Amino acid sequence: MKGIFKKLFGSKKVITVVSGLPRSGTSMMMKMLDAGGIPPLTDKVRTADDDNPKGYFEFERVKQMDKGDTTWMADAQGKTVKVISQLLKYLPAEHEYKVIFMRRNMSEILASQKKMLVNRGEDPNAASDEEIAALFEKHLNSVMDWMAAQPNVSVTYIHYSDMLANPLPQIAQINEFLGGGLDVQAMAEVVDPNLYRNRKNRLNKENSLSN
Repeated sequence: MKGIFKKLFGSKKVITVVSGLPRSGTSMMMKMLDAGGIPPLTDKVRTADDDNPKGYFEFERVKQMDKGDTTWMADAQGKTVKVISQLLKYLPAEHEYKVIFMRRNMSEILASQKKMLVNRGEDPNAASDEEIAALFEKHLNSVMDWMAAQPNVSVTYIHYSDMLANPLPQIAQINEFLGGGLDVQAMAEVVDPNLYRNRKNRLNKENSLSN
């Protein structure tokens, strides 16, 4: 069976997909891959802001995949594209995908998500942390099961905090997963643990003040 799919997809350029839950480090990974030598597919519509000072690396048409807008996928071959986890199941079956799926501690995702909602003027307490965490976990299990069942999708999981604490082993994992040849030093230079520590300290301070 594997040999059959190798014949089907082996002659095509792979599409590298970066995915994960919101606020899980997908923008950082996109920037790392860009530095490593894989150009991103992005339209630069969504610009950098306080929540993502280094940019989002998004392509707006990705958001229309569930409505059938996938013809642009041909332009993504040989590139990397960010696809939110909710839309992974709409990836067209005729392409081969290498998915780098970002994981992050749920408490950090929730704290970062709340801060972003505050910055947007939205209510960060519209749902409880427990409710959101349960929904996210259920969604994650569903997405991971779906990827495991797709013959044209391979995936590697990278934890955000592991990348910040010790990037080189994580980058080596990514380089091997994508077939080698990435500029691992350039990728390591993108990682900014000071940004992570400063943000975490600020979130902890904000949380203590609100309690």
